[in-house]
Amino acid sequence: MQEITGLELSPKKVEYLKFLFKKGGLVRTTDISTQLKVDPSTSTKAISDLAETGLVEHIPYRGVRLTEAGQSYAEFLINRHNILSLMLSHYGLSPEEACGEASRFESLVSKTAVDKICTSMGHPMTSVCGKIRHVSCGIS
Repeated sequence: MQEITGLELSPKKVEYLKFLFKKGGLVRTTDISTQLKVDPSTSTKAISDLAETGLVEHIPYRGVRLTEAGQSYAEFLINRHNILSLMLSHYGLSPEEACGEASRFESLVSKTAVDKICTSMGHPMTSVCGKIRHVSCGIS
């Protein structure tokens, strides 16, 4: 995959990668369909698309797992969510509201914007939604 801009994937495909990251290892396609509330044929198509980008490896009849590139991208996606939800919580939203709102628009926010938000917030380590790893906001 090319350099990450944060705008490469649809919101639904972002959900796939975040789910795979959180599950870790090999995940059955039926588990993905159930969790994301989509038909198995829909998840098969999305998985096929993600495999073409090199973000996931699909092993027929066994499951799906993130590639190394997919792992890095999914980590960025989770960090983006956590940084955006923390930002929203600073403006009066409860943790639940901040998490929900971040989920609605996070796919529209570029890596550049996330890096700048993270920097302006002093590279926080935790968010209302979880830990923030700084590989996604300009520092390691």
